[in-house]
Amino acid sequence: METKKLQRIALNTYFFLSGLCFATWASRIPTIKDNFGLNDAQLGTILLVMPISALIGTVASGWLVSKFDSRDPLVIAFIFFALSLIGISYVNTTFLLMVLLASFSIFMRVLNIAMNAQSITLQKTYHKKIIGSFHGLWSIGGVFGVLFSTLMVKAEVSMGTHLSIIAVITILGSIVMYQNLLTNDKSVTGNKLIFGKPDTFILYLGMLIFFASICEGGMFDWSGIYFKEVVKEEVFTYGYLLFMICMALSRFFIDRLLDRIGMPKMYIFSSILITTGILSAVLFPNFWTALIGFCLVGIGVSPIFPMTYMLAGKSQKYSPGMAISIVGTYSIVGMFIGPPLIGYLSHAFGLQKAFLIIMFCGLMFIPISQLFFKNLKQEV
Repeated sequence: METKKLQRIALNTYFFLSGLCFATWASRIPTIKDNFGLNDAQLGTILLVMPISALIGTVASGWLVSKFDSRDPLVIAFIFFALSLIGISYVNTTFLLMVLLASFSIFMRVLNIAMNAQSITLQKTYHKKIIGSFHGLWSIGGVFGVLFSTLMVKAEVSMGTHLSIIAVITILGSIVMYQNLLTNDKSVTGNKLIFGKPDTFILYLGMLIFFASICEGGMFDWSGIYFKEVVKEEVFTYGYLLFMICMALSRFFIDRLLDRIGMPKMYIFSSILITTGILSAVLFPNFWTALIGFCLVGIGVSPIFPMTYMLAGKSQKYSPGMAISIVGTYSIVGMFIGPPLIGYLSHAFGLQKAFLIIMFCGLMFIPISQLFFKNLKQEV
């Protein structure tokens, strides 16, 4: 088989496994909340550990992809990522839970930046856009993760057994696919962070990722709890599952749709869908309207990360790995603020009203994206 096809298959596998592990963790948040007897504010505080730890992962990954081929940090991070997932299910104190969440978050950040750096490098060998399909495989992994979680919850399988199965699959898959990853992709230029006046190109992309992170993070961490406590659905993974399915399916059409309508219109379209979806779930919090609302949010959120990382890879100032690492920092800040903020707002005003923060962030894609493309034309 052609080398670049093998490389694409290997990278698809890593994106899939990343989505599988993350969705497995996120779908079990309601279980963890119940096991430790946490209220929404306490859960929000614990979730703060992940974005704080991810900052360490961002610094580490930026250095790693500038010093080594990205495949070595990628496979090592995957192994420890999976081991952390096992640990999360067996701890019995909030302190140890926070330690394991910190480890999980650090290695997730390293593997995400290494994966996206590889995807941008591989994209250069193809004439058609393929970035969206990688993120689609991440979402498909997420769908399988939530589906499997739903089966485990319904069958009353212990969280330890559930998370261990997923971790073993992830470790085996990452080791098997290692040999087919891209090699010699270390950039020789643009690897140093340049201080001084902010680069508007990176700044606008970072702001888009910041608000996208609040939207995605809010849905990942709180959609299950929303269905359990607001919609009153016993199988609380249904909303998260449909959100992930819609996000996954949409990402396989992103590349084709971008060729037809372009990125500026896509950001606007995404904003409208997210706003409509959240309003549906908040104003009419019954099973079907909330389900349809979460579906619209999934479709709306799906293009933002692929598009924005694709644009970051075109930076004239930084290498792809460094540009993604810098833009990824904004993502961490979004994760730092978003899910915990929803927890605090929920504790004060109720989860239903707290979900409106996701709608606000979705609306912000319109002005920021238009400013970015206007600035881009002026630079050209």
